[in-house]
Amino acid sequence: MSGPSSANDTPITDHRQLVDVLASGEKPREAWRIGTEHEKFGFRLDDLRPPTFDGERGIEALLKGLARFGWTPFEEHGHVIALTKGLASVTLEPAGQLELSGAPVETLHDTCREVGSHLREVREVADELGLGFLGMGFQPKWRRDEMPWMPKGRYRIMREYMPKVGTLGLDMMTRTCTVQVNLDYASEADMVKKFRVSLALQPVATALFADSPFTDGKPNGYLSYRSHIWTDTDRDRTGMLDFVFEDGFGYERYVDYLLDVPMYFSYRDGEYIDASGKSFRTFLRGELDVLPGALPTIRDWNDHMTTAFPEVRLKKFLEMRGADGGPWNRLCALPAFWVGLLYDDAALDAAWDLVRDFSMAERNALRDDVPRHALKTPFRGGTLQDIAIEALKIADAGLRRRARADSCGVDESGFIAPLLEIAEAGETPAERKLALFHGAWNGSVDPVFREFAY
Repeated sequence: MSGPSSANDTPITDHRQLVDVLASGEKPREAWRIGTEHEKFGFRLDDLRPPTFDGERGIEALLKGLARFGWTPFEEHGHVIALTKGLASVTLEPAGQLELSGAPVETLHDTCREVGSHLREVREVADELGLGFLGMGFQPKWRRDEMPWMPKGRYRIMREYMPKVGTLGLDMMTRTCTVQVNLDYASEADMVKKFRVSLALQPVATALFADSPFTDGKPNGYLSYRSHIWTDTDRDRTGMLDFVFEDGFGYERYVDYLLDVPMYFSYRDGEYIDASGKSFRTFLRGELDVLPGALPTIRDWNDHMTTAFPEVRLKKFLEMRGADGGPWNRLCALPAFWVGLLYDDAALDAAWDLVRDFSMAERNALRDDVPRHALKTPFRGGTLQDIAIEALKIADAGLRRRARADSCGVDESGFIAPLLEIAEAGETPAERKLALFHGAWNGSVDPVFREFAY
């Protein structure tokens, strides 16, 4: 989850300013970049418990240790809660899940170098503290009430609000991890096409990355329990956004959607003001009761945009949000999948042809069924595995046409190989872990922390 926006404090006096924020994300093709974010669970090597924030082996100690690599600490009320380096940041999720928000980079080779460097830095400091880190979609062992909470103001507000709007919101906050990629668009029409393709194919990404089959140390009946959790977190701010496929969709319609998403907070003078459940439209009229007479700023709007959690999110770029966290090679594979589909014109056309006749009912059925069945989800006389293989072939061809080679002359298509292997085998990472649980692990999830740690 994001920290406070770094946007300016210009007051919003005209509805058009909200639309202009989205339009300002338009970039020529040569300026398109790739931003990859991933979260991971920390655990203590001796007892596998998640580290608390404070203490000699706490998350704050880890952040302070990472500062040796040129990261600048960011504090809230005297606590180090984040790090920045250029356009990249390291932040904390509510229960201390560590997130790298990577800088916008030109190629997938750059993405993988960035991820690899970050994981090496984390490993060096974590080893000194007796900590490890695991990439999965859901905390496999510890109960919600056993998870720590980080001292961040926005999380206090969300923690109190979540139980009012769903039953699984606190699990989302404390026990999930994801990997996502942020990609650019050239124009409103380009944004619309990419939004529709990525939203329709988001269940494919969820299926390929499904890696959250355990809850409280036992199988939970799902392959991506992380994905299921979003179905009962807060329906006002989640879902498949059917209106994206309606005629006339564009920036204006997305702004209307955001204005109907209830607020969480306003960040003023270093403090989070609780505005949970209140209307941003009321704020625009200067009638927000917790800030009497105040008008929202561009900073408020940018913060508000981060509190909508659909499967694909529009800010000044498009965020693909449907994947469980995982190991290093899948952290590189997710951006490879979407870059291959969306950054090559022929691939984007082919991907649109693949999904353009999906009905609203079909799109939503895929979203509902994929958390449990992943690639085996029934679809049009076959399964989602068939769509996944076709989408991966399109993405692979798109990456080859991009022809962005590293210093050895190797293009980006190799990064998608782990997903091709999963799709062709028809066996997700979750299913492989379940087989180990019922076999070599003798009904215990503890080995996952050893065998699948970074």
